[in-house]
Parts: sequence; C-alpha cells; structure tokens
Amino acid sequence: MQSLTNTSARYGWAMIILHWLIGIVFIGQFALGFVMVRTTSQRASFELIQSHKSFGFLLLGLIILRVAWRLRNAAPALPASVGTLERRTAPLAHFALYVFQIALPLSGWALVSVSTLEIPTMPFDLFVMPNLPLAESDAAESFWSAAHWYLAYAGIALVALHIAAALRHHFLLRDSVLTRMITPSSGRE
Repeated sequence: MQSLTNTSARYGWAMIILHWLIGIVFIGQFALGFVMVRTTSQRASFELIQSHKSFGFLLLGLIILRVAWRLRNAAPALPASVGTLERRTAPLAHFALYVFQIALPLSGWALVSVSTLEIPTMPFDLFVMPNLPLAESDAAESFWSAAHWYLAYAGIALVALHIAAALRHHFLLRDSVLTRMITPSSGRE
C-alpha cells in the first residue's frame, strides 16, 4: 500500500501531488501572465488578468500547504551517488523555490492592492478577496509591477534549473532523485 507521508527513501502521495500541481500552476501562471500583457483586446485582457489572479491565490494556498506539510514530513535522503556540493546546494535551491513561489503571488496581491483602478479581485468568481492594507498610488503600483515581473522571471529560471537538475539525475546519473517524486512510498521503506 502506498503512503500519504514521506519515508526515508521516497516521497508520499501528498508531496507528489502538491509538487506536480504547484509546478503545473506555476508554469501555467508564467505563460498566462506572458499572454495577458500582450493581448490587445481589453475584454480578453481583463478575463485573463482575473484568471491570473485566481490561479495566483490558488498557488499561494498550495505552496503554504506544501511548506506546512514539508515541515511535518522530512524529505527523503538523497541517494548515495549525490555528491557533497549537490547535497549542500539542493536544500538551498528548494528553499529558493519556496521563497519565490510565495513571494510571487504576494507581490501580485500587493500590486492589485495598491492599484488606483480599484478593480476587485474575485478568485474563481467565488468571493471578493480583500486587498492588503497598502496605500494606493501610481508609484507603488509601478514598484509592485516591476517586483512581480522580476520575481516571475527569476522564479521561472529557478524552475528551469530545477527541471534540468531532475533530468540530469534521471538520464545522466541514472539515480532515483526524479522517480521518487513520481512513484510514492509504500510506507515500508
């Protein structure tokens, strides 16, 4: 029987599902953000922005859930084939991914909170999300817009590096780093 929690050798279902769901939403958000700022139709742009905000709040919730789960479930040990330098840098890279995945939706939330347009945010048309208690101004909007943009590109670069590292482990090193995030633990490992 496969486990919900991690073991010393593999991730459990909870982390696997959160990992792939967050990855899909994060990459999708980058693509959606790229398209929405290049759309010429005001109506389509408005709809894309509302979708982007909805998925941003979903991403924030998922990453908070993942961090909480991770704090209560230790990550599996790296295979013996992983070198010392990589053993030291892997936790830092994962921490950076968590930071960017939290900072990016928060910067988007700050951006819509300081906007002088005062367009309400309604995640998935379910409820009105209150703004953060920040002063509205064009200067603040410019700042948060730039911060959100830089965080997005830095975050996608980190994700690309993460994917490249996983593929390196799978195809070049032929170790279990990638497969343990695909196949859950049995609970007996």
